[in-house]
Amino acid sequence: MSVREQNLETIAPVLATFSIHQTAGVDDLKDADIGLAVTLTSDYEVGPGADAAVVLGKLVALSLSDADDGERKATVQIGGICRLPTSATYPAVGNRVVGGANGTVKQAPALTGDDPAGGNLARGTVLAVNGTTDCTILLN
Repeated sequence: MSVREQNLETIAPVLATFSIHQTAGVDDLKDADIGLAVTLTSDYEVGPGADAAVVLGKLVALSLSDADDGERKATVQIGGICRLPTSATYPAVGNRVVGGANGTVKQAPALTGDDPAGGNLARGTVLAVNGTTDCTILLN
């Protein structure tokens, strides 16, 4: 008898709803951003993940589609286990991550005296790495 493969991403995700940051009256998040990393941009507001930004979590849904009119809301996984795309510098198992380009994550920099007053920018614990494509992270 073999051990059954587990989908850890289905175990107790923590989801929260946020407003979406806008630039010139247009939402910064689109349907194509679902599944990517997002960052906190203002009070209860999220936007696309950016290089070296703190990763809030994974965008899992938008309340309306790109074609709909109205104020959209973003559902973000802020806790639990999720898979996010990676970019260079690629993380390894046990690493923590920060935002990479275009909604990806990358290995967090080493702790230094340059960390901001609020604490280190790193988030999560990398549980598995799929080459240079994506990684599975515990958002802790």
